[in-house]
Amino acid sequence: MRSFVNGTEPNKAMIQSNFREWTLEKIEDAFGLQQVRQLPTLAEWLAYNYQLNDFERRYLTELQEVYLLGGDDWNEVELENKFISPLIVFAKIDNKRFAYFLERELAVVIGEHSLSGKVDGMIASGFRSPKKPYFCLNEYKRQTDPNGDPRGQVLIAMLAAQHLNNGPHSILGCYIIGKFWAFVCLQGNEYAVSEAYTADGDGIFDIYRIIRGLHHQIEQQLDGPMAAISGE
Repeated sequence: MRSFVNGTEPNKAMIQSNFREWTLEKIEDAFGLQQVRQLPTLAEWLAYNYQLNDFERRYLTELQEVYLLGGDDWNEVELENKFISPLIVFAKIDNKRFAYFLERELAVVIGEHSLSGKVDGMIASGFRSPKKPYFCLNEYKRQTDPNGDPRGQVLIAMLAAQHLNNGPHSILGCYIIGKFWAFVCLQGNEYAVSEAYTADGDGIFDIYRIIRGLHHQIEQQLDGPMAAISGE
């Protein structure tokens, strides 16, 4: 998917950049975004009420054991294929209205900035190919020395998703650094970041519960007034 706001193609006078170049400070300075402690949509998402059954707990525990055996040494592809995608696919995201897509291109023009990049994962409307993105994910293989700013990369992808949705909709996101998962919400020009949930303990059950909650959040926006995983 390669889309441009209002069909505008970038030109040489525009400032062209890749998602991986952005940090929180650069985004705040360029687009006027402000970080706040909490947003209602994020609070609602994190508090999603879902009771895991015994089968789900067994599956997640087995998945966690695979991570504990060597996950800290995996590269990004291994982390994605051995842990992140199995957890998200198990949450049964895909349906005929929206689905989870991997390694898709996203591009948008906002003012004088032409932004583009490959998103590690996104949930978007569409079944065979992504249309409008609602959720973006960004992952890093280790918790030390990441190549860039994971928060900035997911937020800039979320900002692109917001503009592709033609307005200040609630866009959701997540960035992952090794075993740590943090969830993000962008509403208008404000964004909030959750505390980190750790996948090597009981936090894996909360991570799964929150991912399951994406169904509810996205369906609300499809039927009424949306979510994003980003990457390089």
